[in-house]
Amino acid sequence: MRFLLPLLIIIITLASTTTTRAQNPQPADQIVALVNDKVILKSDIDNDVASYLQQARSYGDNIPFTIDLWYDFLDAKIETNLLLEKARIDSIIIPDEQVNRQMDQRVNQLIQQAGSEQALEQAFGKPIIQLKEEFRENFREQMLTEQVRQNKFYEIEITRPEVQEFFDSIPVDSLPTIPEQVSISQIVIIPPAKQDARESAYQFAQSIRDSALNHGLTIEELARKHSMGPSAPRGGLLPLMDLSALVSEYSAAASALQPGQISEVVETQFGFHVIELIRRIGDQIETRHVLISIDQEELDDEYAIGRLSEIKDSVQTYPDHTFSSMARKHSEDPFTKVSGGKILDPQTGERLIPLSRLDPALYRIVLLMDEVGAISEPRPFNTNTGNKAYRIMRLDQQIPEHVANMNQDYERLRSIALQQKQFAEYAAWIEDLKRDVYIEYRIPTREEMLNQ
Repeated sequence: MRFLLPLLIIIITLASTTTTRAQNPQPADQIVALVNDKVILKSDIDNDVASYLQQARSYGDNIPFTIDLWYDFLDAKIETNLLLEKARIDSIIIPDEQVNRQMDQRVNQLIQQAGSEQALEQAFGKPIIQLKEEFRENFREQMLTEQVRQNKFYEIEITRPEVQEFFDSIPVDSLPTIPEQVSISQIVIIPPAKQDARESAYQFAQSIRDSALNHGLTIEELARKHSMGPSAPRGGLLPLMDLSALVSEYSAAASALQPGQISEVVETQFGFHVIELIRRIGDQIETRHVLISIDQEELDDEYAIGRLSEIKDSVQTYPDHTFSSMARKHSEDPFTKVSGGKILDPQTGERLIPLSRLDPALYRIVLLMDEVGAISEPRPFNTNTGNKAYRIMRLDQQIPEHVANMNQDYERLRSIALQQKQFAEYAAWIEDLKRDVYIEYRIPTREEMLNQ
């Protein structure tokens, strides 16, 4: 628990600390600890604990306040200041542009949660630009401490004998049962639009552009009325974000505009866009757009099915046409294409995925493949962006349910053993730092308080 607290504080206090202080001015505060010249106030710890308990209650977890919990947060604050001191000694610097990028991403998440910039500003009682200014140094400190922490973790390695020692330390009757797992790969083809449907969508997008350029209508009102994308209720607004976060056709067209200009009709995998550039700051842009999508019922499914059937036949006929090489060459899924179609567990990033964690569509396909190396027939599915696509799947590996052992589960055991070693060595390292940095408690220590 104590090791995780710095991360919990980062998550739960960002959107509360500044607001709490602004709305509830504090009287003269009590200094509870010093780390070199950095002061830790009682109100800071109280606010962190209160935010944590409130967050827990919002998820239905009624955690009681205890003195021990309060000291956990004090220790976490001391650890944060130790890491900041270490960053200063090691000359670790987080560039302004990196801080701003992280800030913008976090603020954009808050805007999406609130529904609009106006709703977010109303919730905080201040403009977004002021929020960013108030939170910027908090973000910088969080990024610095995380960088120092990760640098230490990267130094810690583990050998196979250490993993074996960890495994041998687990009582035989306590060895976990590993559920059935599979590793799978895919090749994806997105069905193109039938020509009539594509032309109809394009002409509609052209008429939208004409309404904005020649008939006095704004992109905002046109988006609210006609756009088929998730940003339609916000008037087509896409808040400030990196060019790299947008599909290439969109970012290329938008970055070529001047603020206030409207693009030609731009085609992407989502459909046809009419884009207005609001502002650009470095490699970040803020835009509005109207998206006209092509009716999913007007896609050329037969083309996608036929293309995948050809690829499957090629893999099964020609030894040099491996599934992975054909995925790299032909798959239209950008996330798995570069790895030869390999699908990773979204929770762990590992190749082996428990059957219970496969989404229902994948689960049904895997059940029909009776041996390793089998390739499925083309099957439809929806991509992460909601578009209809087809794919063929290959069963690369299948491990039945079994009791954990070093042969079949080495990577998983190694990951657990390494994590335990990292936590232990990190905790010892923090204790060493405490001996090198001046720390003064202005209140009784945890042990003194609990022994009263």
